[in-house]
Amino acid sequence: MTFELQHTDPCSDARAGRITTDHGVIETPIFMPVGTCGSVKAVHFSELREQVKAQIILGNTYHLYLRPGLEILRAAGGLHGFNGWERPILTDSGGFQVFSLTGIRKLSEEGCEFRSHIDGSKHFFTPENVMDTERIIGADIMMALDECPPGQSDYAYAKKSLGMTQRWLDRCIKRFHETEPLYGYHQSLFPIVQGCTYKDLRREAAKFVADKGADGNAIGGLAVGEPTAVMYEMIEVVNDILPKDRPRYLMGVGTPQNILEAIERGVDMFDCVMPTRNGRNAMLFTYQGTMNMRNKKWEADFTPLDPDGCETDRVYTKAYVHHLFKAGELLAMQIASIHNLAFYLRLVTDARQHIIKGDFVKWKAGIIDQLGRRI
Repeated sequence: MTFELQHTDPCSDARAGRITTDHGVIETPIFMPVGTCGSVKAVHFSELREQVKAQIILGNTYHLYLRPGLEILRAAGGLHGFNGWERPILTDSGGFQVFSLTGIRKLSEEGCEFRSHIDGSKHFFTPENVMDTERIIGADIMMALDECPPGQSDYAYAKKSLGMTQRWLDRCIKRFHETEPLYGYHQSLFPIVQGCTYKDLRREAAKFVADKGADGNAIGGLAVGEPTAVMYEMIEVVNDILPKDRPRYLMGVGTPQNILEAIERGVDMFDCVMPTRNGRNAMLFTYQGTMNMRNKKWEADFTPLDPDGCETDRVYTKAYVHHLFKAGELLAMQIASIHNLAFYLRLVTDARQHIIKGDFVKWKAGIIDQLGRRI
């Protein structure tokens, strides 16, 4: 994997770059639709390619490990072979999912014992077997196993957790270099910066990660309950240390406003379930603000969903989508998910164009407030 830093904004830390993988090129800043179980909920891959314009999607190690399981994935030639997505894939290590299983997981220096949310069966993740699992899944970008501590963790717990995450990272890197890709193409390993909301821990974590010389680096443990201003402050602290010649991935973030603020602070890659999850619950994101499609105000609005949006947005009217949600039709969730993902991809693409043009900060200032409005 290579990363080319192409442009930097003259008035901020915003960057435009290009990541090249064996499955294709990714132009940054980029938003990555979340395909937890090997699919992006309610969206066909043809729609992801043609309407959403997705360049890379995510899979999740925890969910794919449990179902369909490693034997099936390996027999299929990895996740690319299993689901037919021919473009890049990134896999989360499953750490966030495992550590959110409060009451049915047990943490130790060796790894994490947990029970499946599907059938209650007992399993154990270690840095080593997570690397082996991600090799079998075959993602272009693999994430290291880390502990994602609660957002309001006290300093003592945050420091202890970070120490274990760093020791796990060393074990991940060792196992990564002891093994080879299984399907004839390169895989990259990204470490994850943790440290909760404590500046000194974030600095320590960022320095530790930067010294590993990985193909790219991730920032985890944010957007988990801390104030938004604190999240932005932590991004600044970390990005002041992470190498500028490698992509930076902010995990699990977030709203359109969050994404633009993080881009301004030097982040290149994003993922979040918000576009599809909110879409399935009738909330649409637009440049004018958010729309609740169940509201009666859309009942007789026969204008296009978004005349400037993707093909789906121009075909369907607000009144029709309102009707679909009121009637409980599955098509409502599909249309809304495509719309929101296409909007998120359009947002980061527009951000990239304004970084290249040199007026990103001015453009962002002109739209940031209206993005959060309720229409």
